[in-house]
Amino acid sequence: MPRIFAKTLGGVVAVVLFAGAPLFAGTPLVGSAEPRTVDSVDLRRYSGTWFELARIPNRFQKDCVGGATAEYVLREDGKIDVINRCWKTDRKLKVARGLAKVKDTTTQAKLKVSFFSILGFRPVWGDYWILDLGADYDFAVVGSPDRKYGWILCRSPKPPTTILDAAWDGVRRAGYDPGEFVATPQGQNDAPRSPAPSP
Repeated sequence: MPRIFAKTLGGVVAVVLFAGAPLFAGTPLVGSAEPRTVDSVDLRRYSGTWFELARIPNRFQKDCVGGATAEYVLREDGKIDVINRCWKTDRKLKVARGLAKVKDTTTQAKLKVSFFSILGFRPVWGDYWILDLGADYDFAVVGSPDRKYGWILCRSPKPPTTILDAAWDGVRRAGYDPGEFVATPQGQNDAPRSPAPSP
């Protein structure tokens, strides 16, 4: 979610390797230097809805019990509208709206995300690094440079085992301990949908 679910889905938000090779190689040790991002991201292909399959527990998502999704909409100015959703413990829908901007224009794999705005001014931004990505944009591993945050995102709430295995391989290559992640309940009918967008 990075701050892709700063209020809802962790700082979010969502990322096949039997459908193609990973976009970068290497096997850094857990807790080593900053993780490498992918070499290149097509933000138009990356846009759309992602389902969260696993995450490192964080305070932003402590009341999210399932159905966590992240929706990215690429704007004409190059920024990205972010809409994170999840079901809370009371089965009510939680929605967080934010804005992402590209930090590294060479790879477009390092972004900053903000969910806090004061009269249009955004004083707080969090890191959103795309660390691994399926060749067909079927999954993504997203995290932060300090590895405090981490997510596995997928285009499907119930992806094939091959895609999940590829995503977990990406988690390991990024230097994370897979044991720090917890599964996010998903289902074919679990994708949250909010009412009409706020003005």
